[in-house]
Amino acid sequence: MVEKIYYSIGEVAELFNVNTSLIRFWEKEFEIIKPFKNKKGNRLFTKQDIDNFHIIYHLVKERGFTLQGAKDKLNENKTEVVDNHELVKSLQKVKEFLLEIKSNL
Repeated sequence: MVEKIYYSIGEVAELFNVNTSLIRFWEKEFEIIKPFKNKKGNRLFTKQDIDNFHIIYHLVKERGFTLQGAKDKLNENKTEVVDNHELVKSLQKVKEFLLEIKSNL
C-alpha cells in the first residue's frame, strides 16, 4: 500500500475487506477513530486511524470481542493491546516466511 496522508472511507473498507457502513459504525463507536472531514463532509482517515482500525479489527473480528469488550480492553490498557497486536503481526510474518520456505523444499 502506498503511504498517503489521507485515505478515503472506500480505501479503508477495501483494506479490511468490509463495507463502508462498518467503518462509519466503528468510527461512531470508538473514540480513537477521528477522521478529518472535508467541506463536502467526506471522511479522510490518517495512518493513525488505519492503525487504530487494525487494532479494533483484531479485537472484534479475529479475537471475537464484543464492541463493548473491545472498548473496555482499549480503555484498560491500550498500550498492551497495541503491543500484543504488533507481536501477532510479527508472528504471522514469520509463519508466512516459514511456510514459504517449506513449500520451496
